[in-house]
Amino acid sequence: MQSSKLSLVVDRADGQISIAEAVAFVSSAEFGAVDIFVGHVRNVNLGRDVDGISYDMFDALALVKFNEAADKAAAHIGVPCRIFTAHAKGRLAIGDIAVVVAVGTGHRAAAFEACRLVIESVKHEAPIWKQEHYSDGDSVWSEGTSLQAASPGAPSE
Repeated sequence: MQSSKLSLVVDRADGQISIAEAVAFVSSAEFGAVDIFVGHVRNVNLGRDVDGISYDMFDALALVKFNEAADKAAAHIGVPCRIFTAHAKGRLAIGDIAVVVAVGTGHRAAAFEACRLVIESVKHEAPIWKQEHYSDGDSVWSEGTSLQAASPGAPSE
């Protein structure tokens, strides 16, 4: 089985995540399917109006986790694939792209499966911290899904 991957941390001070780059990386003449997940900054969370968010992360470890997620997903689907994973770092406004996962494979079922496996792994395992900035001037560091899952009595996603 042949697979390749590209994992990026994109600092918003330097630019933004390119969906076109993601699609170009995972596209191939041998692949009939490309699946892509794009996570945007939304304007409301838990009933509060959000003005933007800031992401911080341990870049080197995040890239290791992105690559591990891609390797596990590729092994799980068991067919040739290409996987692109990118997450933004820094201050993002409403509508900005926070994360992109793209997968190219021969068929759609494998592409869907691998894409879902990678985004779930990134969300639950990568060292990424999110601070939400609210319209009322307050800011709160979110309890990440991995932190919530580790807390007794925490809701599951």
